[in-house]
Amino acid sequence: MNTNLNAANLTIEHALKSGASAADVVIVQSTNISYRQHKGKPETIESSETRDLGIRVFLDDKDGQKIALVSTNNLLENNIKATVEKVIEQAKFSPADRSYRLAEENEFTKNSDVESLKIYCNKGATIDELKNWANEAETACLESKGITNTEYAESSYSHSETVMLTSKGFSQSYRTSGYNISVSAIAGEGTEMETDYDYSYAHHRDDLRNPSDIGKGAAEWTVRKLNPRKINTMKVPIVFDRRVSRDFVGNLAGAINGASIVKESSFLFDKMEKQILPKNINIYDNPLLPKGLGSQPFDAEGIKGEKLTIIENGVLKTWILDLRSAQKLGLKSNGRASRGINTQPSPSSTNMYMEGGNISFNDLIKNITQGLYVTDAFGMGVNGITGDYSQGASGFWIENGVLTYPVSEITIAGNLLEMFMNLTAANDLNMRYSKNAPTLMIEGMTIAGT
Repeated sequence: MNTNLNAANLTIEHALKSGASAADVVIVQSTNISYRQHKGKPETIESSETRDLGIRVFLDDKDGQKIALVSTNNLLENNIKATVEKVIEQAKFSPADRSYRLAEENEFTKNSDVESLKIYCNKGATIDELKNWANEAETACLESKGITNTEYAESSYSHSETVMLTSKGFSQSYRTSGYNISVSAIAGEGTEMETDYDYSYAHHRDDLRNPSDIGKGAAEWTVRKLNPRKINTMKVPIVFDRRVSRDFVGNLAGAINGASIVKESSFLFDKMEKQILPKNINIYDNPLLPKGLGSQPFDAEGIKGEKLTIIENGVLKTWILDLRSAQKLGLKSNGRASRGINTQPSPSSTNMYMEGGNISFNDLIKNITQGLYVTDAFGMGVNGITGDYSQGASGFWIENGVLTYPVSEITIAGNLLEMFMNLTAANDLNMRYSKNAPTLMIEGMTIAGT
């Protein structure tokens, strides 16, 4: 880390000496190991170590700031200086913009409590351990009744260190790690085959699910999809499994992204302080959630994000903002900037989730005479400007409050504004992803079938 810190300091120092009015540097050093097999035979074993530096410079101009970004994976002093000279030259030819700036000292976080986030585990994993995890998961899957094959079983381990410095005095770093086991199963034969998956991902090795349980989970999801039927076109209540319901949180995150609001290219751009969900629905975004997959001690501009109430009793309360979008909207950043090594910061959610309701899954469906339980949705059928929603889907038919037979080859459609207002949340929230929601029921959606 000290080597990376020295390289970042050198980069900032040379940028200022070369004429930049301001600059920031991000260095990410990462290690990744992955193993993949099929029916017990290794397919790929990959290991990589990378270290990349991204430099962004600002040049004063009468019309604002001229900005450019360049990245390099060569952190030797001579190359750093050459990289800085290159990015300075590029900035001279860029258009000026008054909305870009660095966080000032009174805005950025000074003492991040990285340890409390619990996003780094130093136990690691060897190739042999990854192989054992994948093999145990695949074996349990193949031994399950009804499974005829697998597509793959894989496992991986990664860890990274991120260093960020700015010419305004921000200088901090943090580490993160990730462990993964996944299996994709196949059931049936010929044209009657079905496939599904299960997986576990965690920052800490001890938080991974048992590999055998993952294999059995993939088998169970797959076998229950066998012999699907088609259904008629109709309007009925649709219940969304948590694997799908989280997408609605993602749709909301995109619609309240500050960059979209600035352009008025969101179906929610005029909905601030208005009710867009039922009164009992609350949605939060929390970058400081311990072990959260989207947790971070500070954002890509050095600002510490606090827990945000996105939706309070159904009312929209805030946008997701970085410095640039906040300035364009006359607001303050709420610490949601995200960036890559060679990209400008942009707004992004962290750990965004819908609070669970007061009704169990069983009670949610028991009063449904006819309906659909959706376990898979696919396609790019969400229009962020109009809110129109149309997705391919598969799942299970609900008859008199009971899941009966699998269904496939259907399309579900509606408009997100109407869908949001007509949803009911179960009490089974599980923080498995960076965007999470409980099982959701939405009344009166259209199913396009036969």
